[in-house]
Amino acid sequence: MRSPNRGARSSATRRLLALSGALAVAAGLLTALAPAASAADSTTDLGTFATAGSGAVAAGGGKVFVSASSRIIVTDTQGVVSGSITGLSGAAGLALSADGTRLYAALGGSHQVAEVDTADLSIVRRIDLTAYSCPVNLSLSGSRLWVGHGCYRETGGGVVGLDLSAPTPMPVPIDAGTFDAPRVAAAGDTLVVANTTTESSDLLVYDVSGTPATLRGAIASHPNDQNLPNDLAITPDGSTVISVDADTHQLGAWDTTSLAKVRDYATEAADSPVSVAISPDGAHVVGGWKSAFTLYGASTATTLHHTTSPAANSLGSLAFSGADVFGVLRGNSDKRLRLWRLHGVTLPPSKLTLTGPSRATAYEEFTLPGRLTLSDGSAPGVQTLTVTRRAPLSGSPVTPLPDVTTAADGTFTITDTQPPTKVTYEVRWNGSSDHRWSKAQQTIAFVLPSSSLTLSGPSEGSVGEQLQFSGVLKAGDRVFPPTTTLKVHRALARADLTQLFELTPAPDGSFSFTDTPTGPGEYTYAVAWEGDDSHRGTRVYHDVTVLEQQE
Repeated sequence: MRSPNRGARSSATRRLLALSGALAVAAGLLTALAPAASAADSTTDLGTFATAGSGAVAAGGGKVFVSASSRIIVTDTQGVVSGSITGLSGAAGLALSADGTRLYAALGGSHQVAEVDTADLSIVRRIDLTAYSCPVNLSLSGSRLWVGHGCYRETGGGVVGLDLSAPTPMPVPIDAGTFDAPRVAAAGDTLVVANTTTESSDLLVYDVSGTPATLRGAIASHPNDQNLPNDLAITPDGSTVISVDADTHQLGAWDTTSLAKVRDYATEAADSPVSVAISPDGAHVVGGWKSAFTLYGASTATTLHHTTSPAANSLGSLAFSGADVFGVLRGNSDKRLRLWRLHGVTLPPSKLTLTGPSRATAYEEFTLPGRLTLSDGSAPGVQTLTVTRRAPLSGSPVTPLPDVTTAADGTFTITDTQPPTKVTYEVRWNGSSDHRWSKAQQTIAFVLPSSSLTLSGPSEGSVGEQLQFSGVLKAGDRVFPPTTTLKVHRALARADLTQLFELTPAPDGSFSFTDTPTGPGEYTYAVAWEGDDSHRGTRVYHDVTVLEQQE
């Protein structure tokens, strides 16, 4: 004979199973390998507000630098703030040497260019530009630094060149008579200058192989829809310049020798472009729009990756760092500067998929299968994936689960046990030196186990004759306590069901009842159980034809 308390123990056992699963998760965390650092795109609040001229970014030598008015904020290559360079006035444009050992910062407030040792963040020297006030934009090519200078909304702006190999670099003017500080981009023997505020903002292309510089020609603004460029970038060999045009939704590329347009870089973004950068090897171009980022193949203009920037932020300047790209964000409402790291964005993509059901039974172990695939179709081999779960509500806490390991073909299975709730699982691959990271999510609704009812009785009867019914309630192997209640309903001629009475089943779920119809007709009997915190409710129907008694 089964114990009458077995039902309560069954329910408690399920709860203990769920708790055991949670404890197993916690234990798994102690033995699972730690995930690789920053396996996804991330943002870092830089702890300061955006000001005029701030927000330039440069990356190299294992560090990332962001200008922030009176200082330069320094992070590591994960985007974690590691220090700052202070004692600066009006820090704006930045330029980094090819070996990453020297950083140059335009200081509009003190009319200087600061040279910084990136190893210890000390200021090595300050180059005086008092005669060429308000330096803003910088471009470094070898040992020559080009400075776009000019105070806001004032005439007298222009470009000067500095030979950084000299103990005391002497400014050599290249262009004069502009309004505000022009944009500059230099590589090899080519320098491109663009005014930023006149209605005819031609791109001026110079040959700087000798002194003085020689004007190679101008790329006219209106015939090429080139108006008010927000940014410039030049390929490492100086053969092509890419301009960010305020009045278009594309980036335009021009040959710096023929001055002919060679291609456009289109995007899915709906707003205006604001920034551009070219990878050190010249293979990739990144374009920043106010609300989006697009990566291209440099020579083909093919879109390789596109994503929107974090909500409530506008994207500013961009810089490559290995396979990563860093962008500076400006908060639309709070005006704070943030650093956005796009991790491994230049690498070929990978893909994670989850193919499990959208519903599962609570308190029971379930499996969620998935697969990791690579863009070239090759098998990924054995890889470690990180797994988390959370309620699919904004701000819900994230619970780490034990890592899972793929088979050589990339397949894997997540196993878990949950109480009745809705849970979003996320699986993430940290990527490799050959492929970009990826993630997948799936939301599972965990529902209570089902129950069942059977009901048997006559199919025909007579008025005034007692009808006998019996049935069984089943909910797994549980034993039902005396508090269990079944509701018996009856309807005549498909009318609404009316409750007749309630009854309590035996511990094994069996029950019986009688009813005596007082009139003829088609009767429907229904027995219902509302369920509890262990099983879902259920109901069953039985039809009986009741005839007038024969004389």
